[in-house]
Amino acid sequence: MTNQTVSAQARRSVWAGDPHGEVDHPVADCPVEVTLHALRGRWTTLVVRELLAGERTFSDLAATLPTLSDKVLTDRLTHLTACGVVVRSREPGWPSRVTYALTPRGYALRAVLEAMWTWGADTD
Repeated sequence: MTNQTVSAQARRSVWAGDPHGEVDHPVADCPVEVTLHALRGRWTTLVVRELLAGERTFSDLAATLPTLSDKVLTDRLTHLTACGVVVRSREPGWPSRVTYALTPRGYALRAVLEAMWTWGADTD
């Protein structure tokens, strides 16, 4: 008998009716893979956490995450923007003001992060 991580019966019961639930290899358009891609990289979840509290400037985010380098923060914000999680707004004027805020799709990650927190905190 072969040892399988997730049996075919378990796959069918959890994701019944979704063709992504029947694949035997990762596919880019799988909803789980899409979520993991959006949250990829160290610091990403912390940037999202800070934005869950509301709109922030780059300086605001840098101040709340002081050990995060500007380069990595820029990379994370660019990635989250490309994934449709964050919206970047530039206000005209001198100097111009750039703010970052979660999109509705970004706010939906609250439940995902809470579930991850609960799962990770359960040490039993």
